[in-house]
Amino acid sequence: MRKLTKLLKSILHQAFSRFSWPLKAFREHLIKSSYLDRTVTVDVYPARWRSTDESTQLFCFLDGQDVRQMNIAAHLKRFPANIMVVGIHANAQRMEEYGTISQADYAGRGAKAAASARFIIEELLPYLEQHYAFRPKAKNSYVAGFSLSGLLAFDLAWHYPQHFATAGVFSGALWWRSKKFRKAEPDANRILHTQVAAANELPDARFWFQAGTEDEQEDRNNNGIIDAIDDTLQLINLLKDKGIATTDVYYLEMEGGRHEPATWARALPHFIQWSLRQPMT
Repeated sequence: MRKLTKLLKSILHQAFSRFSWPLKAFREHLIKSSYLDRTVTVDVYPARWRSTDESTQLFCFLDGQDVRQMNIAAHLKRFPANIMVVGIHANAQRMEEYGTISQADYAGRGAKAAASARFIIEELLPYLEQHYAFRPKAKNSYVAGFSLSGLLAFDLAWHYPQHFATAGVFSGALWWRSKKFRKAEPDANRILHTQVAAANELPDARFWFQAGTEDEQEDRNNNGIIDAIDDTLQLINLLKDKGIATTDVYYLEMEGGRHEPATWARALPHFIQWSLRQPMT
């Protein structure tokens, strides 16, 4: 009888191991925002967060709905256990809520970017502190975005370095303009480029950029370099002209990289590694 019971337990264990669903890699939160006048979906990885150590490294990703496709759990195994990843979801108002903080573009897009920044600083961070009992230091806090949300990530570190000391810009929509494109001035009126060029001093922040050779096909100034790469390199050069330390800016160009989550997922461990100031491999 004991042997039969043991055999049945073994069979059941194997069956459930094979067919049971995997545990969620994240915990989903629904946060009501007065600034955005909506409920924001926020994912926290790993799902079972235990650390309350002040050395916690906080990585906030805009366009968090895309992060769900990036196998974060596997990536985090490569790094120290005190990393929390927060994925902030966009919705149908993405074109309004993402952009540059100081102004909307020439078409009025990004008019709620400043409200998004206030949601993150004044509502999300206190929410995380309340629910997870920790307040990460600015030097241990990082923000990143993809395409359009890359603009907001850059601007959060630019305007709020006391909260985010590093920004990651994946395939950033750095063409974002204050005036409509004119062939006579192909590189004019890009908002972030203008902002950096006009700055009297740089914020105490670090900036990581990624672009792919297949991000797009457009080459507005006919110099043989696609706009996604051109815009990124020109912004980096402006930062260098303003005196940014070489250790505080990084550019990753991905051969064959496209404007899609699959490419960004491959770049993500590189961003985390550089942000943590680990030797690059």
